[in-house]
Amino acid sequence: MNGAESLVHSLLASGITTCFSNPGTSEMHFVAALDRIPGMRCVLGMQENVVTGMADGYWRMTGNPACTLLHCGPGLANGLANLHNARRARSGIVNIVGDMATYHRPLDAQLTADTEGFARGVSGWVRTATDAAQVGAEAAIAAQAARTHPGQIATLILPADTAWNEGGVPAARLPDPVAPQADPHAIRNAAQVLRTKSNVLILLGGRALRADAQALAHRIAAATGARMLGEMSNARVERGRGRPQLERVPYPADLAIAALADVQQIILVNAKAPVGFFAYPGKPSLHYPPGAGVHVLTRYEHDPIAALTALADELGAPQAAIPDPGPRPEAARGLPTPEGLARCVAATMPDDCIIADESVSFGRGFFKETHTAPAHDWLQITGGAIGCGMPLATGAAIGGGGRRVLNLQADGSAMYTLQSLWTQAREKLPVTTVILANRKYQILLGEYQSVGANPGRTAMDMLDIGNPDLDWVKLAGGMGVEAAKAHSLEECAALMSQSFAQPGPFVVELVI
Repeated sequence: MNGAESLVHSLLASGITTCFSNPGTSEMHFVAALDRIPGMRCVLGMQENVVTGMADGYWRMTGNPACTLLHCGPGLANGLANLHNARRARSGIVNIVGDMATYHRPLDAQLTADTEGFARGVSGWVRTATDAAQVGAEAAIAAQAARTHPGQIATLILPADTAWNEGGVPAARLPDPVAPQADPHAIRNAAQVLRTKSNVLILLGGRALRADAQALAHRIAAATGARMLGEMSNARVERGRGRPQLERVPYPADLAIAALADVQQIILVNAKAPVGFFAYPGKPSLHYPPGAGVHVLTRYEHDPIAALTALADELGAPQAAIPDPGPRPEAARGLPTPEGLARCVAATMPDDCIIADESVSFGRGFFKETHTAPAHDWLQITGGAIGCGMPLATGAAIGGGGRRVLNLQADGSAMYTLQSLWTQAREKLPVTTVILANRKYQILLGEYQSVGANPGRTAMDMLDIGNPDLDWVKLAGGMGVEAAKAHSLEECAALMSQSFAQPGPFVVELVI
């Protein structure tokens, strides 16, 4: 058995059954092993940032790491942006990165790179294999590292000779790490704050945004008069009918500062205190009042369910019904607006839908209009590196067990990873993509003004993506995905409904 074969056997034994790949020469023995050994679903992405984004979406829906197959340092580098997003989402991923054979590396061939250096900025665990006999054991450790709570990226660099040399030894699955528990003192302190202080905010993030944790936080808030919010950007929020009508801390600095102006105490549940996405001249970086008390109930790696249950019991908080959000809306009509599109989404989405949201500035108000929708999951861009939405939707569809995925996608960021559509077509995935075609980097227009400048012709040319206009119907068709254009909300709603009834992918270009 060679090292590559021991790698495949060890990954499968560790519960890793999906490989998102874009291989090259150094990985051919790994590819051959995947061909010979049954059990691994291999999904090809046409660019590495698609591959890493798919692995992120897969983890968010399954809680189980996939592996990626990337070609040497430059291949890993191509995938770094969505690994950055995945790190911020605290997703578990095992990267398998090919490299020069150990004896060839000193010759400094063209693809020689500081692969470990590239990996360290986005990984919680990095190791380079040095011997075929150790590859299996290293793979088992990488899988265990990826499952370290709340999830982290593990990168195993595989020099070509460690893959093709004989002497590989498969490794068994290592024990899954156990989530640490909150400090009992932190629970008692939070209870004291909730009993004795006014204007308390319970800020939820990470695993605390699942429905069971939100219900516990709602029970605590109802008993104490505290407010609840989610962090600004989140890996996965379980939302819709039967769940609390949770809003997020706003993205724009002025709106966030205003929303938090009266907060005197913040209790953090798998979250951190709100800060600006960027610094702006003359505006504070902290978006909560500087005199507010900040209390950590749980850090990101802690089990929020146990902590919130203990806090509710400490407070004697009774069960609290989730308020009815009201009737499901009718689909909006007329020219596209953010609120109207959100109502169309709420009116048409199927039960148990998955939303992959990279709507950027157009979608900041979507939450308010979609509380009445059926129960669904909402996935957001977490690290600010645009180009995550399409790969995220693709990976979520592969991990979603047949659930429909709706990708709300800004047109500018879609161009970073539009190759995702090819994978959706090849895998026949149930993904509906709504392209928000405003033909400009609208978020950057706002950012330009936020730093105190007014764009002139040169700046406008760098922030505009018209001239020529992108044609998403043709782009999608070239990738093998059926598509249609909508100029009104009623046309968009009809096309979404039509797409939800068919098994494969579909693109709606909504002209804004």
